[in-house]
Amino acid sequence: MTGHATDETPMVSILIPAYNHEDFVERCLDSVLEDPYPAKEVVIIDDGSTDKTAERIAGWIARHGHEVRCEFVQRDNRGIATTLNELAARARGELLRIGASDDYFLPGSLRTLVDYLRAHPRKGAVIGDSIVIDREGRTLHASGMCDLHRADKRDYLSDLGIRRAVISRWAIGGPVTLLRRSELETVARWTEGLRIDDWDLFLRLAARDAIGFIDVRVCAYRLHGRNVSKTRHRATRILHLEESRQVAMHRLALFDEPYRTLLRAQIHYIGAKIAFLQSQYRDVVLRLACYALLRLRWRLRLPGLPARAERA
Repeated sequence: MTGHATDETPMVSILIPAYNHEDFVERCLDSVLEDPYPAKEVVIIDDGSTDKTAERIAGWIARHGHEVRCEFVQRDNRGIATTLNELAARARGELLRIGASDDYFLPGSLRTLVDYLRAHPRKGAVIGDSIVIDREGRTLHASGMCDLHRADKRDYLSDLGIRRAVISRWAIGGPVTLLRRSELETVARWTEGLRIDDWDLFLRLAARDAIGFIDVRVCAYRLHGRNVSKTRHRATRILHLEESRQVAMHRLALFDEPYRTLLRAQIHYIGAKIAFLQSQYRDVVLRLACYALLRLRWRLRLPGLPARAERA
């Protein structure tokens, strides 16, 4: 069984929402044991899986439950945001590691993330990078942020850079986040009913300059053809984009200028994507023109030019 929490090793609750990942969930749970961090627990909810995910979890706990404290709940499907909120409510830890049952954690990453938050008490969350793997576990990309999402890591070296990155180039994939429980309570947890829940949470965190970054790969993010955020189904993509646009509109009031203008620009950019998928090409042109105008206005309102001068 894992060790007790101390000031240097606060208790970490690893939260794993599981849904139809019978082929991957045991690898995810194995990675919890492979990380040597001592003060940890696993909280798992099977969110109404229709395959053998719950059976695989139960079998793993029967074999390894004496090595780490586990709480496992199997229930009907209620969606990812509701499941994450329930996981957080069940957790005992001061710190929360957000997992995913088709991905896995890299050894040593928990200590790295914990040490960052201990050294930066004003930060409510810290994120790292990932490797990207395929269904069989073969490495596809060395950096999820750079190779998959085309992010510039220099954007994550300051609070204002992180604001810009979270608003305009979402590059967070896989279980890369460690979160203070107190911070989650401050930003009102996950918004239930959303299908793509993480951008909404990170917008709220970024508006408070609560996010830190370490340039370390902390997890393996698996691409297997059924990832919710990577679907090629047009109607589903439109639905996700519409949801993202609504989230952005709802969170505008959290940001001061010039970042409110940047988020308004992103609303038009999302609108252009929707219009393209709907073959409304005149609307695409209008949306992109508004996007370009608002981006220019944002740049002109920055305290110094060029825009990258805001970095620490």
